[in-house]
Amino acid sequence: MGELITELWDFMKERKKFWLLPILVVLMLLGSLIVLTQGSAVLPFIYTLF
Repeated sequence: MGELITELWDFMKERKKFWLLPILVVLMLLGSLIVLTQGSAVLPFIYTLF
C-alpha cells in the first residue's frame, strides 16, 4: 500500500497534478466511512447526508 501512495505522489509531483490530492483524500475518507460503518446502526443516518 505504501508503494502505491509513493508512486502516486511521485506522479503528481512530476506532472504538477496537485489538484488531484483533495479529490483523492475525499474519496478515501468516504470509502473508509462506508467500510467502517458497514452493518452499524448509524448507517441510515449517514445515507441521509448524501
